[in-house]
Amino acid sequence: MGIDPSKIKVALLAGGSSGEREVSLKSGESSREALKAAGFAVTMLDPARKGDLKVLMDEPFDVAFLCLHGRKGEDGSLQGFLEMIDLPYTGSHTLSSALAMDKTRAKVFYKEAGIPVAPSVNVYRADGYDVQAIIDAIGSHCVVKPANEGSSLGVEIVEGAPALEAAIERALELDDTVLVEQFFKGIEVTAAVLGNEDPEAMPLVQMVPKNDFYDFESKYAPGGSDHLCPAPIDDALTAKIQEYACRAHKVLGCSGVSRTDFMINDQGKCIILETNTIPGMTETSLLPDAARVAGISFPDLCTRLIEYALV
Repeated sequence: MGIDPSKIKVALLAGGSSGEREVSLKSGESSREALKAAGFAVTMLDPARKGDLKVLMDEPFDVAFLCLHGRKGEDGSLQGFLEMIDLPYTGSHTLSSALAMDKTRAKVFYKEAGIPVAPSVNVYRADGYDVQAIIDAIGSHCVVKPANEGSSLGVEIVEGAPALEAAIERALELDDTVLVEQFFKGIEVTAAVLGNEDPEAMPLVQMVPKNDFYDFESKYAPGGSDHLCPAPIDDALTAKIQEYACRAHKVLGCSGVSRTDFMINDQGKCIILETNTIPGMTETSLLPDAARVAGISFPDLCTRLIEYALV
Protein backbone atom coordinates (compact mmCIF):
# COMPACT_ATOMS: atom_id res chain seq x y z
CA MET A 1 0.00 0.00 0.00
CA GLY A 2 2.90 2.35 0.72
CA ILE A 3 2.97 4.49 3.88
CA ASP A 4 4.85 7.57 5.07
CA PRO A 5 6.54 6.50 8.35
CA SER A 6 7.06 10.12 9.41
CA LYS A 7 3.29 10.52 9.71
CA ILE A 8 2.64 7.39 11.79
CA LYS A 9 2.86 7.28 15.58
CA VAL A 10 3.68 3.77 16.80
CA ALA A 11 3.01 2.29 20.23
CA LEU A 12 5.50 -0.56 20.55
CA LEU A 13 4.23 -3.06 23.13
CA ALA A 14 6.80 -5.31 24.81
CA GLY A 15 7.36 -6.96 28.16
CA GLY A 16 4.09 -8.27 29.54
CA SER A 17 3.69 -10.78 32.37
CA SER A 18 4.31 -14.15 30.72
CA GLY A 19 7.29 -16.45 31.23
CA GLU A 20 8.70 -14.96 28.02
CA ARG A 21 8.86 -11.39 29.38
CA GLU A 22 12.63 -10.97 29.02
CA VAL A 23 12.58 -12.31 25.47
CA SER A 24 9.75 -9.91 24.65
CA LEU A 25 11.73 -6.94 25.98
CA LYS A 26 14.67 -7.90 23.75
CA SER A 27 12.33 -8.15 20.74
CA GLY A 28 10.95 -4.74 21.65
CA GLU A 29 14.34 -3.05 21.93
CA SER A 30 15.50 -4.42 18.57
CA SER A 31 12.22 -3.53 16.86
CA ARG A 32 12.25 -0.02 18.30
CA GLU A 33 15.65 0.64 16.73
CA ALA A 34 14.50 -0.81 13.40
CA LEU A 35 11.29 1.25 13.41
CA LYS A 36 13.22 4.42 14.25
CA ALA A 37 15.63 3.65 11.43
CA ALA A 38 12.65 3.35 9.11
CA GLY A 39 11.45 6.81 10.17
CA PHE A 40 8.61 6.03 12.59
CA ALA A 41 7.92 7.90 15.84
CA VAL A 42 7.98 5.13 18.45
CA THR A 43 6.86 4.97 22.08
CA MET A 44 7.68 1.71 23.89
CA LEU A 45 5.06 0.61 26.41
CA ASP A 46 4.75 -2.39 28.74
CA PRO A 47 1.20 -3.86 29.06
CA ALA A 48 2.16 -5.29 32.46
CA ARG A 49 2.00 -1.70 33.76
CA LYS A 50 -1.49 -0.23 34.15
CA GLY A 51 -0.10 3.25 33.62
CA ASP A 52 1.23 2.23 30.22
CA LEU A 53 -2.19 0.85 29.27
CA LYS A 54 -3.70 4.22 30.16
CA VAL A 55 -1.12 5.95 27.92
CA LEU A 56 -2.09 3.53 25.17
CA MET A 57 -5.74 4.57 25.50
CA ASP A 58 -5.15 8.30 25.95
CA GLU A 59 -2.45 9.07 23.37
CA PRO A 60 -3.31 9.42 19.65
CA PHE A 61 -1.37 6.40 18.37
CA ASP A 62 -1.95 5.21 14.82
CA VAL A 63 -0.92 1.59 15.30
CA ALA A 64 0.36 -0.82 17.94
CA PHE A 65 3.45 -2.87 17.07
CA LEU A 66 3.31 -6.08 19.10
CA CYS A 67 6.47 -7.70 20.45
CA LEU A 68 4.74 -9.74 23.16
CA HIS A 69 5.27 -13.47 23.50
CA GLY A 70 3.27 -16.02 25.48
CA ARG A 71 0.18 -15.54 27.63
CA LYS A 72 -1.63 -12.19 27.78
CA GLY A 73 0.21 -10.99 24.70
CA GLU A 74 0.20 -13.64 22.01
CA ASP A 75 -2.98 -15.49 23.04
CA GLY A 76 -5.60 -12.96 21.93
CA SER A 77 -6.06 -11.21 25.28
CA LEU A 78 -4.27 -8.01 24.33
CA GLN A 79 -5.62 -8.17 20.79
CA GLY A 80 -9.15 -8.04 22.18
CA PHE A 81 -8.24 -5.02 24.30
CA LEU A 82 -6.80 -3.21 21.28
CA GLU A 83 -9.93 -3.91 19.29
CA MET A 84 -12.03 -2.48 22.13
CA ILE A 85 -10.08 0.80 22.00
CA ASP A 86 -10.14 0.75 18.17
CA LEU A 87 -6.36 0.76 17.70
CA PRO A 88 -4.97 -1.20 14.72
CA TYR A 89 -2.17 -3.63 15.61
CA THR A 90 0.36 -5.84 13.91
CA GLY A 91 -0.17 -9.56 13.56
CA SER A 92 -3.17 -11.82 13.92
CA HIS A 93 -6.53 -10.96 15.41
CA THR A 94 -8.08 -12.24 18.63
CA LEU A 95 -9.46 -15.62 17.54
CA SER A 96 -6.48 -16.50 15.35
CA SER A 97 -4.07 -15.63 18.13
CA ALA A 98 -5.97 -17.76 20.64
CA LEU A 99 -6.18 -20.73 18.25
CA ALA A 100 -2.51 -20.68 17.38
CA MET A 101 -1.53 -20.39 21.04
CA ASP A 102 -3.54 -23.48 22.01
CA LYS A 103 -1.57 -26.43 20.59
CA THR A 104 -4.42 -28.91 21.11
CA ARG A 105 -6.99 -26.85 19.21
CA ALA A 106 -4.55 -25.76 16.51
CA LYS A 107 -3.98 -29.44 15.65
CA VAL A 108 -7.67 -29.82 14.79
CA PHE A 109 -7.29 -27.05 12.20
CA TYR A 110 -4.00 -28.42 10.87
CA LYS A 111 -5.65 -31.79 10.23
CA GLU A 112 -8.56 -30.07 8.49
CA ALA A 113 -6.06 -28.33 6.19
CA GLY A 114 -4.28 -31.59 5.36
CA ILE A 115 -1.08 -30.72 7.21
CA PRO A 116 0.64 -33.79 8.70
CA VAL A 117 0.69 -33.95 12.51
CA ALA A 118 2.19 -36.34 15.06
CA PRO A 119 -0.18 -38.82 16.79
CA SER A 120 -1.08 -37.35 20.17
CA VAL A 121 -3.20 -37.52 23.32
CA ASN A 122 -4.64 -34.54 25.19
CA VAL A 123 -4.41 -34.58 29.00
CA TYR A 124 -6.81 -32.42 31.01
CA ARG A 125 -6.15 -31.65 34.66
CA ALA A 126 -9.86 -31.87 35.52
CA ASP A 127 -10.26 -35.35 34.00
CA GLY A 128 -7.10 -37.10 35.19
CA TYR A 129 -5.18 -39.45 32.94
CA ASP A 130 -3.94 -43.01 32.52
CA VAL A 131 -0.24 -43.20 31.63
CA GLN A 132 -0.52 -46.75 30.30
CA ALA A 133 -3.43 -45.77 28.05
CA ILE A 134 -1.31 -42.95 26.61
CA ILE A 135 1.57 -45.36 25.95
CA ASP A 136 -0.81 -47.86 24.35
CA ALA A 137 -2.11 -45.12 22.04
CA ILE A 138 1.13 -43.42 20.91
CA GLY A 139 4.08 -45.32 22.39
CA SER A 140 6.42 -44.73 25.32
CA HIS A 141 8.77 -42.24 23.60
CA CYS A 142 6.88 -38.94 23.84
CA VAL A 143 7.09 -35.17 23.77
CA VAL A 144 5.14 -33.49 26.57
CA LYS A 145 3.98 -29.90 26.04
CA PRO A 146 1.83 -27.48 28.06
CA ALA A 147 -0.92 -26.55 25.60
CA ASN A 148 -0.66 -22.78 25.99
CA GLU A 149 2.99 -21.94 26.54
CA GLY A 150 5.45 -20.67 23.95
CA SER A 151 9.23 -20.75 23.47
CA SER A 152 9.28 -24.45 24.42
CA LEU A 153 8.56 -23.60 28.06
CA GLY A 154 7.75 -26.83 29.89
CA VAL A 155 8.46 -29.05 26.86
CA GLU A 156 10.15 -32.36 27.66
CA ILE A 157 11.17 -35.41 25.63
CA VAL A 158 10.76 -38.56 27.74
CA GLU A 159 10.69 -42.33 27.43
CA GLY A 160 8.97 -44.85 29.69
CA ALA A 161 5.97 -44.66 32.03
CA PRO A 162 7.66 -43.13 35.14
CA ALA A 163 9.35 -40.37 33.12
CA LEU A 164 6.17 -39.67 31.17
CA GLU A 165 4.05 -39.32 34.30
CA ALA A 166 6.60 -37.02 35.94
CA ALA A 167 6.76 -34.83 32.82
CA ILE A 168 2.96 -34.60 32.60
CA GLU A 169 2.78 -33.55 36.25
CA ARG A 170 5.39 -30.83 35.67
CA ALA A 171 3.52 -29.61 32.57
CA LEU A 172 0.24 -29.51 34.50
CA GLU A 173 1.88 -27.04 36.88
CA LEU A 174 2.07 -24.65 33.91
CA ASP A 175 -1.26 -25.35 32.20
CA ASP A 176 -4.60 -27.09 32.74
CA THR A 177 -4.20 -28.90 29.40
CA VAL A 178 -1.16 -30.86 28.23
CA LEU A 179 -0.40 -32.22 24.77
CA VAL A 180 1.46 -35.53 24.65
CA GLU A 181 2.80 -36.31 21.17
CA GLN A 182 4.54 -39.35 19.76
CA PHE A 183 8.26 -38.63 19.48
CA PHE A 184 9.37 -37.81 15.93
CA LYS A 185 13.11 -37.96 15.31
CA GLY A 186 14.48 -35.49 12.79
CA ILE A 187 15.70 -31.97 12.15
CA GLU A 188 13.67 -28.86 12.98
CA VAL A 189 12.97 -26.13 10.44
CA THR A 190 10.78 -23.07 10.51
CA ALA A 191 8.86 -21.29 7.76
CA ALA A 192 7.98 -17.63 8.24
CA VAL A 193 5.00 -16.27 6.30
CA LEU A 194 4.22 -12.64 5.49
CA GLY A 195 0.90 -11.27 4.29
CA ASN A 196 -2.83 -11.27 4.88
CA GLU A 197 -5.16 -12.99 2.37
CA ASP A 198 -2.35 -13.98 -0.03
CA PRO A 199 0.59 -14.87 2.25
CA GLU A 200 4.13 -15.47 1.00
CA ALA A 201 6.54 -17.94 2.63
CA MET A 202 10.09 -16.84 3.39
CA PRO A 203 13.20 -19.05 2.97
CA LEU A 204 13.28 -21.94 5.45
CA VAL A 205 15.59 -21.83 8.46
CA GLN A 206 17.01 -24.99 10.02
CA MET A 207 17.66 -24.77 13.76
CA VAL A 208 20.68 -26.73 14.98
CA PRO A 209 20.51 -26.72 18.81
CA LYS A 210 23.44 -27.41 21.09
CA ASN A 211 21.05 -29.21 23.47
CA ASP A 212 19.04 -32.35 22.70
CA PHE A 213 16.26 -30.29 21.12
CA TYR A 214 15.37 -26.68 20.35
CA ASP A 215 14.41 -25.77 23.93
CA PHE A 216 14.22 -22.38 25.67
CA GLU A 217 17.99 -22.25 26.28
CA SER A 218 18.76 -23.21 22.68
CA LYS A 219 16.48 -20.44 21.45
CA TYR A 220 17.73 -17.59 23.60
CA ALA A 221 21.09 -18.33 25.25
CA PRO A 222 24.14 -16.94 23.41
CA GLY A 223 25.52 -19.73 21.25
CA GLY A 224 22.58 -21.97 22.09
CA SER A 225 21.96 -22.90 18.47
CA ASP A 226 22.99 -22.28 14.89
CA HIS A 227 20.59 -21.12 12.17
CA LEU A 228 21.04 -22.35 8.62
CA CYS A 229 19.21 -20.24 6.05
CA PRO A 230 18.25 -21.27 3.48
CA ALA A 231 17.83 -24.67 5.17
CA PRO A 232 19.98 -27.30 3.38
CA ILE A 233 17.10 -29.47 2.16
CA ASP A 234 15.97 -30.19 -1.40
CA ASP A 235 13.80 -27.81 -3.38
CA ALA A 236 10.72 -30.08 -3.53
CA LEU A 237 10.61 -30.57 0.25
CA THR A 238 11.27 -26.88 0.81
CA ALA A 239 8.32 -25.97 -1.40
CA LYS A 240 6.06 -28.48 0.38
CA ILE A 241 6.88 -27.10 3.82
CA GLN A 242 6.42 -23.53 2.61
CA GLU A 243 3.01 -24.54 1.26
CA TYR A 244 2.09 -26.16 4.58
CA ALA A 245 3.15 -22.98 6.41
CA CYS A 246 0.89 -20.88 4.17
CA ARG A 247 -1.95 -23.36 4.76
CA ALA A 248 -1.46 -23.08 8.53
CA HIS A 249 -1.46 -19.27 8.26
CA LYS A 250 -4.73 -19.36 6.34
CA VAL A 251 -6.59 -22.07 8.27
CA LEU A 252 -5.85 -20.39 11.61
CA GLY A 253 -6.91 -17.05 10.12
CA CYS A 254 -3.54 -15.39 10.70
CA SER A 255 -2.68 -11.99 9.30
CA GLY A 256 0.49 -9.98 8.84
CA VAL A 257 2.99 -12.57 9.94
CA SER A 258 3.29 -16.08 11.31
CA ARG A 259 6.11 -18.56 11.74
CA THR A 260 5.39 -22.28 11.70
CA ASP A 261 7.81 -24.94 12.93
CA PHE A 262 8.20 -28.42 11.44
CA MET A 263 10.20 -31.61 11.99
CA ILE A 264 11.68 -33.58 9.04
CA ASN A 265 12.95 -37.15 9.36
CA ASP A 266 15.57 -39.03 7.33
CA GLN A 267 12.93 -40.24 4.85
CA GLY A 268 11.78 -36.69 4.06
CA LYS A 269 8.53 -37.03 6.00
CA CYS A 270 7.54 -33.92 7.92
CA ILE A 271 5.12 -33.00 10.70
CA ILE A 272 3.97 -29.62 11.92
CA LEU A 273 4.82 -28.56 15.47
CA GLU A 274 3.20 -25.18 16.07
CA THR A 275 2.47 -21.74 14.64
CA ASN A 276 3.77 -18.56 16.27
CA THR A 277 1.70 -15.44 15.61
CA ILE A 278 4.25 -13.04 17.15
CA PRO A 279 7.66 -14.45 16.26
CA GLY A 280 10.81 -13.23 17.99
CA MET A 281 12.03 -9.91 16.63
CA THR A 282 15.63 -9.50 17.70
CA GLU A 283 18.26 -8.99 15.02
CA THR A 284 19.22 -12.67 15.26
CA SER A 285 15.71 -14.14 15.57
CA LEU A 286 14.44 -16.61 13.00
CA LEU A 287 11.98 -14.30 11.22
CA PRO A 288 14.49 -11.47 10.61
CA ASP A 289 17.05 -14.08 9.54
CA ALA A 290 14.69 -15.48 6.90
CA ALA A 291 13.60 -12.02 5.75
CA ARG A 292 17.22 -10.94 5.36
CA VAL A 293 17.94 -13.90 3.08
CA ALA A 294 14.83 -12.92 1.08
CA GLY A 295 16.29 -9.43 0.63
CA ILE A 296 14.16 -7.70 3.27
CA SER A 297 16.08 -5.62 5.84
CA PHE A 298 14.93 -5.48 9.47
CA PRO A 299 13.57 -1.89 9.14
CA ASP A 300 11.74 -2.89 5.94
CA LEU A 301 10.31 -5.97 7.66
CA CYS A 302 8.93 -3.87 10.50
CA THR A 303 7.48 -1.40 7.98
CA ARG A 304 5.74 -4.24 6.15
CA LEU A 305 4.14 -5.47 9.37
CA ILE A 306 2.71 -2.00 9.98
CA GLU A 307 1.48 -1.82 6.38
CA TYR A 308 -0.35 -5.14 6.80
CA ALA A 309 -1.94 -3.84 10.01
CA LEU A 310 -3.22 -0.67 8.35
CA VAL A 311 -4.72 -2.28 5.25
